[in-house]
Amino acid sequence: MNTSVPENGPYYSALVERQWLQDNNPQDIKHLTHVPVVLEWSIPALMFNYFESRKSNKSYKLTSTCERNGCSCFSIDYPTVQCKCLPGFQGNPYLLEGCQDIDECAENATICGPEKYCENYEGDYNCYPSPTAKNKLKLEMIIIGLSTSFGSLFLIIGAWWLYKMIKRRNKIKLKEKHFKQNGGLLLKKKLTTFDGSVDTSKLFNSKELDKATDHFNVNRILGQGGQGTVYKGMLTDGRIVAVKKSKVVDKAKLHEFINEVVILSQINHRNVVKLLGCCLETEVPLLVYEFIQNGTLSHYIQEENEDLPFTWDMRLRIAIEIAGALSYLHSAASVPIYHRDIKTSNILLDDKYRAKVADFGTSRSIPVDDTHLTTKVQGTFGYFDPEYFRSNQFTDKSDVYSFGVVLVELLTGQKPIFSTVTEEGRSLASYFINSMEENKVCDILDAQVKLGKEEEIMVMANLAIRCLNLQGKQRPTMREVAMELEGIRASEKNSNVQPGDGNLEHWNQELFEAWDGSTSTGSTFNSTSTSTDTQALLF
Repeated sequence: MNTSVPENGPYYSALVERQWLQDNNPQDIKHLTHVPVVLEWSIPALMFNYFESRKSNKSYKLTSTCERNGCSCFSIDYPTVQCKCLPGFQGNPYLLEGCQDIDECAENATICGPEKYCENYEGDYNCYPSPTAKNKLKLEMIIIGLSTSFGSLFLIIGAWWLYKMIKRRNKIKLKEKHFKQNGGLLLKKKLTTFDGSVDTSKLFNSKELDKATDHFNVNRILGQGGQGTVYKGMLTDGRIVAVKKSKVVDKAKLHEFINEVVILSQINHRNVVKLLGCCLETEVPLLVYEFIQNGTLSHYIQEENEDLPFTWDMRLRIAIEIAGALSYLHSAASVPIYHRDIKTSNILLDDKYRAKVADFGTSRSIPVDDTHLTTKVQGTFGYFDPEYFRSNQFTDKSDVYSFGVVLVELLTGQKPIFSTVTEEGRSLASYFINSMEENKVCDILDAQVKLGKEEEIMVMANLAIRCLNLQGKQRPTMREVAMELEGIRASEKNSNVQPGDGNLEHWNQELFEAWDGSTSTGSTFNSTSTSTDTQALLF
């Protein structure tokens, strides 16, 4: 309270709050008609119905029914009591229901700020986002969520694309590495020297062959062998092909391998499986051949088929076709080619059951002036040329010996290595010669062969004996073999044996006498191995 007295009147007095007096100029007070008066009241505590009292810090806090009506009472100088309305309430706390709730939302519409609405409750209020703000916030959250999602998606796509690009580049580099290692540059160089005689489209890419074979699916396997695995595939132009995937490749002989690919790609004979091309982008080279659908000759010799009997006429025709193909390879091709693995499982039959010589995996070309090839022994037991086995020198006559075994298979229907009642793992060639010596050759002929003409059977048997001569120089050439077989039906004069009287025992003796008796059975090649390459490797 201000107690100063001005010298000249008029005089005023008032009970005001100290802070109010400090905030206002005393000279301005005279113009006021009223001032806010602040009085603190206290009343006797006995006027209240106390429920609880407790002493705290030299004062008493008294709880009364007033607190349930928005007011609070304190006893500072007991037994008097001061009461105040609680925050959020206004009025006279000394009156019944004197403190009333303040509706802050009604008094100040903007109390919650923009884009929010106010909700009053007793003693206080809450601010909530308005529906528009809610929608905006929700939209913002959606935008943030979508932005985060798209950002993450783009990041993942970018990482995946980068990974694919790196993987693709590494794959291209690996293909280029394999292409160089497999002699691709040498092959390209050789292809350009043939003046267009070799189609450059014969170089397949690995992606095309991978797709053609359904990623080299095991269900596409046509055959397996020591050299590799053959898969059936379909090229983008609809052609059915056979893709040979080698197991290993001799890096030291890549130059020779490339030469063979170039030479074999030029072979164009109806009884030789056509090499369509190769792929050098893989770890081991892939060779692509025309697809021959009716399987191997060995299957038709060893398996009886009532729907398609393997008659003598079919056997004779197939023998003529095989001989013609080998004769072409030995003498008519641009460079002589020795097959080195002639066997019935490497002879395929097409849709018209015409013979196709296949599997040039071990074949070699030689200079025209050379007569033999010195190499380590390769081939299949039962078909080995004994002379080649001893000397490691493979000649054109070595193929002749193997073809002689094929002729014996056609005549007898037996495997090249077979078992008898008294002996296991016996050589068919040796057994055939022994049967000749013992005058029992008719006993080992296949039932279908016995239905053929005796004169033709006689000539083929005689020719087989000559092909199996242990001395290579005494064997006929494949050209001579082909001519004799072609002449069987044309004229019986090509045979050194006169027609028989219809008795197989009779012409068997004549055949034996016509055979070169200088070859004894004691020196015949008889493989001691009990295993043979019975699983056909088609190419």
